Amino acid sequence: MTDGLIFNNILLGGRTGTNPGQFKVNSGGLAWNRQGGGKTIRIDKTDITSVKWMKVPRAYQLEVRTKDGLFYKFIGFREQDVSNLTSFIQKNMDISPDEKQLSVSGHNWGRVDLDGNMLTFMVGSKQAFEVFLADVSQTQMQGKTDVLLEFHVDDTTGANEKDSLMDMSFHVPTSNTQFIGNEERTSAQVMWEAITSGTDGSNPSEEAVVTFDGIAILTPRGRYGVELHVSFLRLQGQASDFKIQYSSIVRLFILPKSNNPHTIVVVTLDPPIRKGQTLYPHIVIQFETDTVVEKQMKLSRELLEEKYKDRLEESYQGLVHEVFVKALRGLSGSKVTRPGSFRSAQGGYAVKSSLKAEDGLLYPLEKGFFFLPKPPTLILHEEIEFVEFERHGTGGASMSSHYFDLLIKLINDQEHLFRNIQRSEYHNLFNFINAKNLKIMNLGDGQGTGGGVADILLDTEHTAGDPYLARIKNQAGDEESDEEDEDFVVDKDDSGSPTDDSGGEESDASESGGQKEKSSKKEASSSKPPAKRKPKGRDGEGLEKRKPKKKKDPHAPKRPMTPFMYFSKAERAGVKKSNPDLPPTEIAKKLGEMWQKMSTEEKQLYIQQSQVDKKRYEKESAHYRAAAPVVPVDVDSVPANGSD
Repeated sequence: MTDGLIFNNILLGGRTGTNPGQFKVNSGGLAWNRQGGGKTIRIDKTDITSVKWMKVPRAYQLEVRTKDGLFYKFIGFREQDVSNLTSFIQKNMDISPDEKQLSVSGHNWGRVDLDGNMLTFMVGSKQAFEVFLADVSQTQMQGKTDVLLEFHVDDTTGANEKDSLMDMSFHVPTSNTQFIGNEERTSAQVMWEAITSGTDGSNPSEEAVVTFDGIAILTPRGRYGVELHVSFLRLQGQASDFKIQYSSIVRLFILPKSNNPHTIVVVTLDPPIRKGQTLYPHIVIQFETDTVVEKQMKLSRELLEEKYKDRLEESYQGLVHEVFVKALRGLSGSKVTRPGSFRSAQGGYAVKSSLKAEDGLLYPLEKGFFFLPKPPTLILHEEIEFVEFERHGTGGASMSSHYFDLLIKLINDQEHLFRNIQRSEYHNLFNFINAKNLKIMNLGDGQGTGGGVADILLDTEHTAGDPYLARIKNQAGDEESDEEDEDFVVDKDDSGSPTDDSGGEESDASESGGQKEKSSKKEASSSKPPAKRKPKGRDGEGLEKRKPKKKKDPHAPKRPMTPFMYFSKAERAGVKKSNPDLPPTEIAKKLGEMWQKMSTEEKQLYIQQSQVDKKRYEKESAHYRAAAPVVPVDVDSVPANGSD
């Protein structure tokens, strides 16, 4: 929205808690965006029937009512915001906001007003409290004069709060003048019937709109019957029963598995559901991809046309995961995310990796990364400070040559290390991350060809146009390079990077203990003399000889330098002068940080220098190859069939 007003740190009120966000208003209506992403509430000015201000502790509350009987509460406005927003609404929406007075006398005698889906308890002319009837699970009579309201046991309620309202009782004497009874019905029964007609029917005895039986859920693990009701989702298992309000659903994800008969659907929640002391912000559901179902929505045509027009159909037929998502999206209004442009080396939507010693799939999405199935970890691009490609730290040299690791560091200093990614996935991952303008940090070890990421990828093809890979090769040290950059190395300590042991539903207990075990083994082994290896025989004759290292031709042309190397060469002296006490490793890191912060325009000078140097190298290489002598080959000395 443009040409309007913006207010930050505004809370959306509700029984399940308050959520901060940004409130925007313009001549077309108003909108509220949840802080950190999630649902966006938009209300067109033509749908607004009333706007009311209310003084609440330490702030002001704006109450907006719409034509369909819904109420929205926005809390956190300052006193000066009230006049500005009131005049803007009056001028651009032709609506005059009213002021609602609260009763603070403490009296518990008053009258009950029922207006749409709102029950308001009035003391005199002032409001004492109000209740959303959509939160009421059932009402019942207690004796002849009391009416009991029981609220939904929403499993997301209490995730961020210590207490939640479970039930409320009203005493209605027979002399009540608001709800007049007779010989057949008491005043309490009249009030009970009035409240019952105003509820949304979302009580435990309500028939589900659609059900899915025997669904495998990976988190929280179990096989559940899934029921979709008008206002909530229910998961019924043998040991657990969850009820989740649709207002808690932030987003739905459909994530197919490559070369696998299953498709994962993730329901992301805020606040999360609770099971014991464990919070589950993601419900991970696994469907059989090829299963076809036909489901009939148990809703009247009138309700479909009035409330769910263009959102729900009378019936669905198709793949079970698609039918489930369409029905849930229509009932909850949540958005759906599918895989974007990324494709793995095998043409899939994810790459195999491990997190916290758990094997799984890492899905690079258009706005984030999602690791599944356990622990389900969603990382938004906007939360990322930088990413690093690391050499694989375990399994020895042979293992490192086939795998690499990906470290993602967040702005809040939390880190996620995704291990055991196959070497063939590097280019696709790099190109995707680079296209998203995420900051990429170098983590080569600078010790010749000592096992950095460059060593893993030296024999891969299509390195042209990848400045990061070229830079890693320069940092790792190329045998054919004519000059060495003594400053351009990183720390020699390669004991590994920290993993994410906080903030998840469970931690990897072996992570911290593993480091101690490694150090103790090193200390123990250092006291023992190294074992002598037995020389290997070669067909029983003599010892196997190592091939002599090929010497570099001094007449070979000098390889071209990358744009970063030109930048480093030009700026290193200045960095040294400004920081005389910095060691070479820190100077190299500082240069890398400076390069990452530069814009494309600022890098253009060094890119042009590198391009000129590359043309020079290509020209000299052509002359060098043309002048190279032809070495005759003795055909008789070549072994047949690859044997000795």
